[in-house]
Amino acid sequence: MTVTDIVLVLFIVALLAYAFYDEFIMPRRNGETLLAVPLLRRGRVDAFIFAGLLAILIYNNVMSQGALLTTWLLCVLALMAFYLFWIRAPKIIFKSHGFFFANIWIEYNRIKEMNLSEDGVLVIQLEQRRLLVRVKNIDDLEKIYKIMVKTQ
Repeated sequence: MTVTDIVLVLFIVALLAYAFYDEFIMPRRNGETLLAVPLLRRGRVDAFIFAGLLAILIYNNVMSQGALLTTWLLCVLALMAFYLFWIRAPKIIFKSHGFFFANIWIEYNRIKEMNLSEDGVLVIQLEQRRLLVRVKNIDDLEKIYKIMVKTQ
């Protein structure tokens, strides 16, 4: 096993751990889930660039008759990228004392101000940071509002 294969295995394990955490562990942390709202995906261009680079690496490895293990590891990495970029949907998860946004736990008492922009983006102002919540379905903003009013 070469250094390249070891690095690929480490990346695959890290992506699997992240996917497992995001899908199974995070919704169970910090109490019962009151509301989970799907968000709009961002960074489609980045996903296509990453997939294109992986395709180039797989092609080069096959054409130069590289190690079969490396080809398989690159294919597994491509499958993980496909899952993370196209199948998995980002979401905001509301709990009784806070919410998860971009896999970060935020307590409700950290919220200083909330605004709704004209294009349907919920802007949550924290102490030193501003969160832009772009929901997939505009009707979910009302559900978020009800949860925020109920929990605070």
